[in-house]
Amino acid sequence: MKSKSFRNLLLLLAILILFPILSFGQNSFNKIDVSGFDNSARHWYNINSDDNIIEPLPGKPRYSPNQILEIADNILLFQKKNGGWAKNYDMLAILSEEQKSKVTEAKSEQNTTYDNWTTHTHIHYLAQVYAVTRNDKYKEACINGINFVINSQYKNGGWPQYYPPSKGYDKHITFNDGVMSGILTLLNNIVQKLPIYSFVDSTLYNKVRDSYLLGLDCVLKCQIRQNGQLTVWGQQHDFETLEPTWARAFEPPSICNGESSDLVLFLMNLENPNQRIIDAINGAVQWFEKSKIYNLKLKTIRTEPVKYQNSTVTRDVIAVEDFDAPPIWARYYELETHRPLFCNRDKIVVYSLAEVHPERRAGYAWYTNEPKEVLKKYPEWQERWSPNFNALK
Repeated sequence: MKSKSFRNLLLLLAILILFPILSFGQNSFNKIDVSGFDNSARHWYNINSDDNIIEPLPGKPRYSPNQILEIADNILLFQKKNGGWAKNYDMLAILSEEQKSKVTEAKSEQNTTYDNWTTHTHIHYLAQVYAVTRNDKYKEACINGINFVINSQYKNGGWPQYYPPSKGYDKHITFNDGVMSGILTLLNNIVQKLPIYSFVDSTLYNKVRDSYLLGLDCVLKCQIRQNGQLTVWGQQHDFETLEPTWARAFEPPSICNGESSDLVLFLMNLENPNQRIIDAINGAVQWFEKSKIYNLKLKTIRTEPVKYQNSTVTRDVIAVEDFDAPPIWARYYELETHRPLFCNRDKIVVYSLAEVHPERRAGYAWYTNEPKEVLKKYPEWQERWSPNFNALK
């Protein structure tokens, strides 16, 4: 009887050990969040670009989110030799052998970037895959990516949109598309010793910690202060002066509510914030409350397709008066006057959506609801971390 019980115990142990392995072989993993790749994928499928080394296959075949090995191997395939990634490809795309060869041939290209939620999302995904598979190739790629992040940081703590940066606007410190908040979230996960990053040794950990603290300091220094009052951040800040500066031709120096919302939410998630962080959040909340726009609603109208250089437009967006509409925010506010502003590709600033050319009017998010999430979260945060000051009173 004892021998039979022992055999049954061994059988049970074998099942417990082999079942995950067999499951791996059948590729029946749990899903890992792939939403971080959506922005780049959307650009690859919808925007015409001469920079792409490959184009989507007919039918746009894609892996299922539970096919994490195939997705992770795509991420490894697209990783450049310097440890970063180029933007505007779909990490879930099923590629032909010819496409894979072209991607491999381009590994030495240094068009590596954080734009469109690139690089930091790839690193975080690989860390999760390594935690499941314990396959060292994913760990090594993840480490190379982390070192890319550290190496691409300016001495003042900021990160450019592209690294190596060019002589254009991408050399500036970038808050657009969650660059600073995305990188700092990644680094903070490592600093906080999230279990999936347990493979980070002490030497790399210390580098990550220093990089994170320097980056956080840069964020607080960049916050726009006017007449002694903290507001929020610009979309790009000069890589030397830290002042708001131009990005693309239709993205002027301004107070930028869209990108700032994501950054404030990151700051609000930090445990035990110091007084600088508390003041930064309170200042931002006051600005979001002050910059609300009432009685305005956006309406989308379908139009005949018009093909432009970068895209084909099939709709128009207009702003209409609606006294029942909830508050909304402009993406940009003028630095001195705080007027909502808009801009065309000719760098000419205008002050209404109707003055924006149709291609940019339909192809860009000129208004945002993102500050609403900050204001929704603020009362709980304020009660916990700022009991003696309420920015909304």
